Amino acid sequence: MVAIETLRTLLFVPANRPERFAKAAASGADAVILDLEDAVPVEAKNDAREALATDFTDRLVLLRVNADKTPWHDADIEYARSLPFAAIILPKAEDALAVERFAGEVQKPVIALIESARGLANARQIADAEGVVQLAFGSVDFCADLGCAHKRDILLPARFELVVASRLAGIAAPIDGVTVEVKSPEKARDDALHARDLGMGGKLCIHPTQIEPVVTAFRPSEDELVWARKVLASGDGAVSVDGAMVDEPVRIRARAILEQAG
Repeated sequence: MVAIETLRTLLFVPANRPERFAKAAASGADAVILDLEDAVPVEAKNDAREALATDFTDRLVLLRVNADKTPWHDADIEYARSLPFAAIILPKAEDALAVERFAGEVQKPVIALIESARGLANARQIADAEGVVQLAFGSVDFCADLGCAHKRDILLPARFELVVASRLAGIAAPIDGVTVEVKSPEKARDDALHARDLGMGGKLCIHPTQIEPVVTAFRPSEDELVWARKVLASGDGAVSVDGAMVDEPVRIRARAILEQAG
């Protein structure tokens, strides 16, 4: 079984569309996220809970519940506990104590979705909260909260803060948010490359066509693998490889690249 912390591609599917569950699993995504929140209209929230299942695939199945203080949150918790979900995604995570309380209630690993200014301000405490195994970036909601454009350069500080917060807490690298352009696999790949370069560990996806481009982006290129092998074959101490200085920090990077390939 793949560990939650090593997931690269996580595909959302509306929980009120059970006919899509198996199709989502067949997309090649590392995990399927059954979504009770944004993808489900208000009038379908209750039916969506009744449709929840995990036996449609041998891949990991995660659940995104509705946010705290919504009318559906408490009922979602009961369903989250009743099925063997690999993890529960908590949207609008903003307070570490509230996240810890939620983790205790669902009794499953929690991925905290950072989607607001308050959530980002408290990201280091949330990452360190008991029960949290990973952070994820809800970039679209984050932009709505701040009133800013959903552009890469604008969101760079937020993404990097999630990487730092995760590292300080000793948890897995954070999961990047979605690429909203579903008809542009190239855009999904480019966004995933940017996330990987920043030190993020995976990406949320909203369409099956995004899976392969994201997988490709997070896989080390042949040039990177050649470089990493050269670096690790260079011995110890400070040496020159292809005209560039190599010492232990560079070798740490090289080992990480080879581990990703493995």
